[in-house]
Amino acid sequence: MDSADDSSLGPLTEDAPSAGFLDDGKNTIGSQLAWRLREAIISGELEAGSKINLDKARKIFNVSLSPLREGLARLISDGLVEFQDNRGYRVAPISLANLEEVTSLREELEVFALRESMRLGDVDWEGNVMRALHRLNRTERDAAHPETLEHWEALHREFHLTLISGCGKPLLLHFCSLLLNLNDRYRRVFLIRTSGDRNVGQEHSEIAQGAVARDADYACDKLRQHIHRTGTNLRNHLATKGIV
Repeated sequence: MDSADDSSLGPLTEDAPSAGFLDDGKNTIGSQLAWRLREAIISGELEAGSKINLDKARKIFNVSLSPLREGLARLISDGLVEFQDNRGYRVAPISLANLEEVTSLREELEVFALRESMRLGDVDWEGNVMRALHRLNRTERDAAHPETLEHWEALHREFHLTLISGCGKPLLLHFCSLLLNLNDRYRRVFLIRTSGDRNVGQEHSEIAQGAVARDADYACDKLRQHIHRTGTNLRNHLATKGIV
């Protein structure tokens, strides 16, 4: 049964956002719940593999079962939640195999989207890329201060999505966004204990500068290396934790 596990959703009770969910005609309660739960999963607030207790979630968010199921259905399609008959909803587990698949797909799809953005993007796209780079490189990331990690991660996601925003292909952008969500689950686990590596700022700068210069081979090669190296670092980190 969905209500069998009382340990799930515990951290969310500290700042339950029940008063914030209003259907304004643009964002349904279900979509707002999906966003809140997505952030909780990506950040690790809801642990991989943990059961999602529907009764407890309804009380925390002060919503009915229908919008909650709507929100969870969105996360199932995103690959962040799983549903099994007679067992209910669970946060999707993490594994080395899943990380490797996410990494390889990012290498192909994100690099293709960047190449298309360089072919089709206009001067506004160029300006947006450099602004996103500037904001990211000017933001501190310190593992001793979790709030800086959250802010840096948001700007990091913005930078990667801005890089490919000129591709003119909505479905491709959607797929790349989903892969970033799946990848960020692993990044958050890694960044809890480390501020990352010191070369990441230089890598972002090289990718962005190559992109706005329309040097497609250089920028795409740098992006592919960046994604691959990040995946290798995360894989090595997970292996030390005994995750297979």
